[in-house]
Amino acid sequence: MQATPPTDDFWQSLMARPELAIVPESCRDERRLHDALALKPLRAVKSEELAAIRDEDARANYAMLLQFRDGVVKAGSLSAWYAQLFTSGKITLAPLFIDIAVKEILREVLPAESDAFMLRAAELLYRPQRITIHEGRILSGDQTALDTEKDTGGLGDLGRLLLQNKINVAGNDAQTLRVLNPEHALTFQEQSTQPNYRHTWLLDLTHEQSAQVGQDHHSFEIRLARKDSGLAALSRVLELWIEHFKGTRVRITPLSKIEDPAWRWHTGLDAQSTELLNTLYQQQPLAESQLKRLITLFRLDFLDAADCLPEMRSKPTYLGLAMNEQGLLKLKPQNLLLNLPFAQKQ
Repeated sequence: MQATPPTDDFWQSLMARPELAIVPESCRDERRLHDALALKPLRAVKSEELAAIRDEDARANYAMLLQFRDGVVKAGSLSAWYAQLFTSGKITLAPLFIDIAVKEILREVLPAESDAFMLRAAELLYRPQRITIHEGRILSGDQTALDTEKDTGGLGDLGRLLLQNKINVAGNDAQTLRVLNPEHALTFQEQSTQPNYRHTWLLDLTHEQSAQVGQDHHSFEIRLARKDSGLAALSRVLELWIEHFKGTRVRITPLSKIEDPAWRWHTGLDAQSTELLNTLYQQQPLAESQLKRLITLFRLDFLDAADCLPEMRSKPTYLGLAMNEQGLLKLKPQNLLLNLPFAQKQ
């Protein structure tokens, strides 16, 4: 795992986040600490400086920032910090900072020539998604962006005001929410680099047909993905994620079916799919509600047999991805580092 320490620019960018930004109610001590960290983000902060902040929430936010910063500095890089965080089993940091770390790590993971589909698929690793079934298509949209569109009609604070006064702003979704396809790839890439990028692009994760349970031992099937589906791009991002942290090359393929009497290993990429795969592995029937929540299956193969446990050589590992009952997907990339049959390093 080759990784470099984050720059001062990275730490300074955190000071502009809403959780840490100065507001009119900010006390003098909070303003002083904010200005000092914005100027010199790695400066030591005395406990009395933190205790002097009047607002309890603001004080807690700064404490969390300093815990994050000091942990990364001690580890030497964001990647090393991330790997240590999940192997320690002691996670006291807010998910926000973990997602910030994943986003920054992906800058090193993804090749400079990554296409629009890979860039959009990478967002699934650090931004919760809302899954929508529209005209038979499985569309993944940024949860925050979609909820904002729903609440404001795509017009921000103005839209919220109009909706509160029952003034119709229908039709804005069509202008602001678009499904990513090759025709829009360049537009997406340009927008995604802007500071005010609103994450309004939908990623198509559609299979040709919905899931079906077979009658055979460990049998479960999903039709192959559409040619322009984002599943291939997501597979590639997950491959690179594993290679970055483990130095292990794998091949991940969207799967047409699991029909494997010698099924030995599986890993869910989220809590929902973990439960689903466990049920299948134990040869228990799936409820209709579980089937509807399944988004996709994958097959993972180690390209070098020496990188996996001896008992798993020449055997596939199965992955799953599913949404919860509210249609939300929170992919957990750490599962790929903790729950795969990696060989023990000497």
